[in-house]
Amino acid sequence: MKVAHVPLRAAVGAFVLNSGLSKRNLEGEAAQGMHGMAVGAIPQLRQIPPDRFAKLLSYSEVALGAALLVPFVPSALVGLGLTAFGAGLVQLYLKTPGLRQPGSVRPTEAGTGLAKDVWLVGAGLTLVLDGLTPRRSRG
Repeated sequence: MKVAHVPLRAAVGAFVLNSGLSKRNLEGEAAQGMHGMAVGAIPQLRQIPPDRFAKLLSYSEVALGAALLVPFVPSALVGLGLTAFGAGLVQLYLKTPGLRQPGSVRPTEAGTGLAKDVWLVGAGLTLVLDGLTPRRSRG
């Protein structure tokens, strides 16, 4: 991992890890609400029961957050995971009614929380692109 990636990976990794840990025990109405919103954006998720979906989401976030925090996971690889995760959240934002102003991508007050997840896509793509760019010699 490049030293320049440490601040980005630490900040995003801690955030995603915490998010995953906070979902570990989601059940009942909380899991159903999260599942329902996800199904609205990705109908195929309907096949997964809400409690199982919440667990899978929690495990995925914990794994992604940990991968961002450990230095031996290549930045390009962890960037791909972060980009995919962020893209899923952006899709959720774009497909959920009431989160965007009519005819616009600008968020409503209710949509601001998800609209801001576009930064995950940007951070992921930055890690991928920088990880795939050959290093120049300084000499």
